[in-house]
Amino acid sequence: MDGTLVDTEHLWWRAVEGAARRMGYRPTDADLPEVLGRPAGHTARHLLHMTGTATEVAQQRLAGELDAAFAALVAQEVRPRPGALRLLAELRAAGVPVALVTASPRRVVDVVLRTLGADWFALTVAAEDTVRTKPAPDPYLRAAGRLGVAPADCVVVEDSPVGLAAALAAGCRAVAVPSTVPIPDEPGVTVLGSLEDVDLVLLSALAAARI
Repeated sequence: MDGTLVDTEHLWWRAVEGAARRMGYRPTDADLPEVLGRPAGHTARHLLHMTGTATEVAQQRLAGELDAAFAALVAQEVRPRPGALRLLAELRAAGVPVALVTASPRRVVDVVLRTLGADWFALTVAAEDTVRTKPAPDPYLRAAGRLGVAPADCVVVEDSPVGLAAALAAGCRAVAVPSTVPIPDEPGVTVLGSLEDVDLVLLSALAAARI
């Protein structure tokens, strides 16, 4: 969702940066792997570790603050990425079921769906819906199971290395459309510059391919 369908990765970074600075820490590009594509709990644990104040209570409090700040920013500024609505419309016209799988919390998903439209998706999997979230395969395995299809017959569209790791671990094929962090070519992944380059023909070919 974030960075793939909607332009929100910079909003998540802004929420994290604000919290970090209040803790006396200035995040840099070196922190990106612990922030982008990660759930709030993971990022909170990272920030507390970097500032030497890690406790479970502090982590839970900070994660809640990050989620709240992110949800507020998304409500103000969320917008679809180029090609997102066209691709969703093409998939719906062809009768292809689509699942939205994200490491964001449900309340952020709900804010985004008010802009995108919830009816594009057969189902959504948010951070709370699995014990482990990305980069673990659990969210994509849950989505495939609820769709009633094998993971190998699913094509995941992702923008981050964390999300790609989850997709590949689940046994899905993947299309990468990088948003903030570059993504190198690797087996099982098709890297493109924009969702405007993704269409039903490409996704069908990937889904039909056998490794």
